[in-house]
Amino acid sequence: FGTAGITAMIDVMAGVGFMGVLLYGGAEIIEGVIATVNDEPIFLSELRQQAAPFLPRIYASGSPAEQQANIDALFSEILEKLIDQELIEQAAREMQVRVTSADVERAVQNVIRQNGLTDEEFWNAVRGQGFTESQYRTDVRRQLLRLKVLNQRVRGRVNITEADVRRRYEQRLRQANRVLRFQTSHIFLPLPENPTATDVATVRRQARAVRREVTPATFADAMQEYGGSDLGWLRQGDLPERLESVLMTLEDQEISDPVQGDRGFHIFLLHQRERGGSDLPDFEQVKDQLYQQMMERAMVRQEETFLRELRAEAIIARKEL
Repeated sequence: FGTAGITAMIDVMAGVGFMGVLLYGGAEIIEGVIATVNDEPIFLSELRQQAAPFLPRIYASGSPAEQQANIDALFSEILEKLIDQELIEQAAREMQVRVTSADVERAVQNVIRQNGLTDEEFWNAVRGQGFTESQYRTDVRRQLLRLKVLNQRVRGRVNITEADVRRRYEQRLRQANRVLRFQTSHIFLPLPENPTATDVATVRRQARAVRREVTPATFADAMQEYGGSDLGWLRQGDLPERLESVLMTLEDQEISDPVQGDRGFHIFLLHQRERGGSDLPDFEQVKDQLYQQMMERAMVRQEETFLRELRAEAIIARKEL
């Protein structure tokens, strides 16, 4: 895991705020133990801290019953993450993996430098999110510990060779070459803003009348008269699916029936269609980026496997919230 991966995780943590008191079901919750992992407690205060940023959005919409259901789901999800965190902490102690104050400070300085902030600006931003410096550094330490444990325990399970990367590149190359390109023009008859059913019917009748009259030879003149443009070369995915599906059915120099889009009716003339040439950079230019992407995905899968293994070996007891 490189600095970018650490930074991404720390940036996520920076969005977490804190609330002093959490109301749940209309009553104030008293501090207590909400779960144990191998007899190590997880406290309600930890759950409250991590749930707090999401509560205003939950309370802003829905019925009281829906709000309660959403809170239940949120608390359950966060509790599972806290259990994973405790399992990592215990694994780190068993492996004698430690994060020093110097490790934490380097990570913090990396975040400050990459965001182009001064120390004062950064810590003001942290406090603005509800963190104290101590709380922020504690969370940075936890994330670094997780990375160290995963690198030591599961990194060896991942073996991505240059041949693997090349195969992924060639797969993307084949996919890019299968994409169709369309050279097309369209006549466009717009709908008024917030059209009524009558408006839609009127423009549809006009579009059908234009379609009956227009030919490939007169299409350019019709574009000038009614509106439209030469769309040039389009790739699959450039147009909404409803419009693109019409182009997929046309032969070269064929004109479509009117098709309704979001803002009006389109009549397409397909000039020609071909398989798209790949615009991917050369392998040497992208192999490092592809390797990093493949490594990150593989590490996520291995982390999930590792946590399942830790859970299977642990004694976990949850209490009703």
